[in-house]
Parts: sequence; structure tokens; C-alpha cells
Amino acid sequence: MFKVLNVLLALVFLSSCSKVDDPTFDTVFDESLKGLVPDKTSVAFNPLKNVFWGDLHIHTGLSYDAYTFGVVAMPDDAYTYAKGGTIKHALDYPISLSRPLDFAAVTDHSEWLGTARHVNGAMTNNNRLREVMASGNPLRITINYFKTVFSQMGSHETREENFGSNTDQSVSIQAWQQIQDAAERHNNPGVFTTFVGYEWTSMPNENNLHRNVIYKSDKAPELPYSSIDSQNPMDLWAELDAQRALGMESIAIPHNGNVSNGLMYNNVDYSGNAFTQEYSDARMRNEPISEILQVKGASETHPILSVDDEFANFEIHDLRLSSDGSQSQPKGSYVRDALRTGLEFSHNEGFNPYRFGFIGSSDGHGASSPVEEDRYHGKLPMGDGSAGVRLGETLLLPRKVNRGGMWSAMGLAAVWAEENTRASLFDAMRSKETYATSGPRIALRFFAGWQLPDDLLVRNDAIAQAYAIAVPMGSDLKSPAADKGSPEFIIWAMKDPIGANLDRAQIVKVWVDANGVSHERVFNVAAADNRTIDSAGKLTALQNTVDIETASYSNSVGGNSIAIRWLDPEFDAKQSAAYYARVLEIFTPRWTTYDAMRLGVEAPEPSAIQERAISSAIWYQGL
Repeated sequence: MFKVLNVLLALVFLSSCSKVDDPTFDTVFDESLKGLVPDKTSVAFNPLKNVFWGDLHIHTGLSYDAYTFGVVAMPDDAYTYAKGGTIKHALDYPISLSRPLDFAAVTDHSEWLGTARHVNGAMTNNNRLREVMASGNPLRITINYFKTVFSQMGSHETREENFGSNTDQSVSIQAWQQIQDAAERHNNPGVFTTFVGYEWTSMPNENNLHRNVIYKSDKAPELPYSSIDSQNPMDLWAELDAQRALGMESIAIPHNGNVSNGLMYNNVDYSGNAFTQEYSDARMRNEPISEILQVKGASETHPILSVDDEFANFEIHDLRLSSDGSQSQPKGSYVRDALRTGLEFSHNEGFNPYRFGFIGSSDGHGASSPVEEDRYHGKLPMGDGSAGVRLGETLLLPRKVNRGGMWSAMGLAAVWAEENTRASLFDAMRSKETYATSGPRIALRFFAGWQLPDDLLVRNDAIAQAYAIAVPMGSDLKSPAADKGSPEFIIWAMKDPIGANLDRAQIVKVWVDANGVSHERVFNVAAADNRTIDSAGKLTALQNTVDIETASYSNSVGGNSIAIRWLDPEFDAKQSAAYYARVLEIFTPRWTTYDAMRLGVEAPEPSAIQERAISSAIWYQGL
């Protein structure tokens, strides 16, 4: 307590207490817009598949951390937002997406589900919080922050010893039913799909092992499995297996390996025991995909792990979600490293626990998906709900305490499926024909095979041919009877129709040598504007057109699309490998630059970023 008082006293001297003009609060939500969504056309069944855009990681006021930080919106609000409607932010201003999504899931924390809202009387508006945050008074805002953290967050509803009472359990059962009922109300096959889901929030020693559990249908248990039941992922899988036997089909989606301190994709199990075939089978049965791009950063790779990857330093957030904010160990925390580890196990042990696909999702905690840079509205209202708070102009806290200014405006899940229904989308996720984007809706197809037609890229039936004689992202490329040289890899990519031009396409290869040691390499395979790749495999960097002062950019560089067929110049038929595609946009303003422009302050670095799409891998088993 003395430490808290000392901090507050220090803030008194640091703060001028002068009002900061924050245009975040210039517009108040129009109540007449409540519940309204734009019309959306049904998409017909397509055997060659369409790409559908979604967010499988959205929190509402039923999550204890969201509620205590000001969120009062409920699952119906989350689905209204995802369908393209305008909803009220917790600070009373309107928020919306530029375009509706195709599918979504409310995934509130299973721990203390609904109890914070219940204990505090189901508050439905935040007028006082808006008044405090809109005051622009740094000291007042900071004191309010501390008051919440050290009162509500430490109160009855968030203490583990109080969970499990009949009252708390009945509240959580009711909240879980609310989530399911909202999913049923908003599910509209062919137009908009909802999934029943929740987040299992395991945090052993403050290391992130979170998973989102997504059900295929409306068949779900009476109460979600919680990390209070067990923090061991193997126990979660056992529970999901038991539910599956009762007709409750589901998958669990790991996220934020980047802050797991090496535990998410470790080379031993939760208890430190060696992996077994049984472990590998259970993990792949329950976790066919992983979330790699979201508000709390990218989990693709880290510059320390991928020293030769010039684009590895993208939205890196490696401070643990711990009280001391220490750094998370990169090894075992990123999916490219996991693919390498999996290949090593496959070579040395005969099984691979890391043969998973990729998606993105937001982890938005305001019943929304804050994935668009120019519309970014933060994750937790009191911590990053306004431009002034996010950029540190009106909240006087160190970055390790308030991380809102460090987080990212991303990501989205892209799924190739025959139709926009629960069954079709879920089956596509099981088969891993999925990819992640940092927010833009870049269309990306990735295939591989042998003896593809020479004119495949220009044929009218190109996609049909690709499905007939090649395999798509997420698949295993069957080894030929004899060495036929490198398979051909096909990338088709189209820019976001309302977004930035493309810069380049790359293929990331990870492989294992004869000694069972893994390696990686990133290949530039095509430029959207037909730039030439030099003999060293390098591409000339495009001009950065971002105007920081106006938070704008120009599509005068780059190109609309990429279509390329590529052979691996280093292919060895005896070496097992995994390949995935990465497509980069040209430079565009980061959300921090948009906020700085609105506040009239200097934009922090990085002021510009290269958004991207990252496909699931295609695996090759060596001869």
C-alpha cells in the first residue's frame, strides 16, 4: 500500500493536471443505431471454396478483466459489431468496422464467468467513467486506474478461493447460457456464422497458456472447463475428448505463445515429461490451428530466432503478462520455431506434436474487433480506450504497468470453405485450410504439387486444377515414389479491395537435416510490381509513402496481385520440410500515427508498418 501511495504522490508532482484535448470523445453514441446492422447477401455453396473472414476471440462484459476495466457491452453487442453494426464503446462513443465479418465467436473467460458483473449489480452504462476519461486530467485518470486495479480487480469476484460457491457457479451457468443464446440468435447460415466458445485462461507462474475453445454446433457442456479446474493443457484435451464422445465436437486454439515464456511450444509437456505419441495425438486432435496475430502481438517468429529474416521484427511484444513485466523467452514461444521443433520430433521420434495451421483473431475485450489501424479503439477501455491514454498523454503509468500503448491493431482469421456455415467453416479449420492476417483482407491461396500444367496460372479452371492435382495450405504433400525434384508451389494473392497495395510474396521453409537438426530460410519469390529478385534472393525495398503528419499513404507503389509458381532451389527429397507463404503490403500508417495526428503530437516509432497475410504450412515427408 505504501508503494501505491508513493506512486500517487510522485504523480502529483509529475502531472500538470492540465486538460489534454482528446478528440476521441467528440462524438457520442446515437442510441437510435442500437442493434442496427447493414444488409448482407448470402454466399452460395462453392465447391472450389470462398475465403471467409472472422474473429474467434472476442470478450464482453461477462469476462472479469473486461468488466472491471469498464466494459459493459454483452454478447449481442459483439455480434452486432461483427455484422457491421455500430455499437457503443465503454466510453460512450460509437465504434464500427469498415466492413462486416462473415463469422465470429464470443470467447469470454471461463474463470469467474459473469461474476464480476453480477457482484457489481450488472452496471449497463459507464457515464462516470466517460466523464473521468474525457476530462483529460492525467492525475484524475491515473488515480481512477489505480482505484480500479486495487479494488475491483482484487475483490470477491476475482479471488480463486471464493469461486465454486453455489452462487458463483449458478451465475456462471447463467452467463454461459447467455453466450449460447446470443450465438443462436445471430447465427444465419450463408450470411453470418456464430460459434459457441470460451477462453480457458491458464497462467502457470504468470506465463500464458491460454486457449479458445470453439464448438462445432450448439451442443456444449453445462459449464465451460476452467483453468481453476486445471492449468494443464493435457487435462483440457482430456475434457474435450470426453465431451466429444458425448457429441460435443470442438477444437482448442492456443494464442499468445509470444508471452508464454517458452511454454506454449516447448519440447516437453506441462509437467516436464518427454513427449509421447499419445501426447502428440491428443494435441493434434484438439489443437489443429493456432492464433498467431492479435492485439497482444505477433507469434510468428522473433528476430532472435530468425536472424536472417528482415521482416521478423513485426509487432513484437515479448513482455510477460506478469506483475514484473519481465521478458518472455523467445525459444518455444513462436510458431515458426514450433514447426522446426515438430520436424525434429518427427525425424527423431516418429511423431509431430506441432503440425498445426495458422489463424489470426483480435482478443478484443470491448465486444469488438479492434483490428483496423485507422479505427483502432484499444482493448481495455480504462487502460487504452482513448487516443490520449494510448499515447501516454493522459495516463501517467510506465509502459510495463499499462501496456495499451504497446499493443497492436490486429488480427483476422481467414478460412477457405465451401459455405458460410458452422459445419463447413469448422471442417476447414480442422483441415487447416486457414491463414492469418494482421487486419487487411488480403486474399491468399497456397498450393503445392508435382507435374502441374505449364499454363496453370492462366487457365480458367486454375483453382479446380489446383485442388485436383495439388494440395492446399494445411495439407501434407505426399512423397512421390521416386525423387522427382522440387514440388511446385503456387501462390495467388490479391490486395484488400479497399486497402494498400501488395509489396511481395515470400515462402518460409523450415526443414530437418540428416542429423535431425532443423533449419529455416525465407525466400523472396515474387514482387507485386515485377521488381527483379537479384542473385542473392534480395528485392529492392519499395518507397515508404507514409505521410506521418497527415497519417496517410499512397498506392503509387506496389501492385494489386501476385501469381507465381516456384521451385525450391535447395530441395532435397530425403529431408522433411514445411513451407508457408507470407504476403506483405506496402508501408501504411500504424494506429499510433493516426492517434498522434488526431492529438497533434509527435508519432512514436514505428510510425509505419507492413501489414501481412501468413498461410498455414504445407508439409513434405522426406523419402
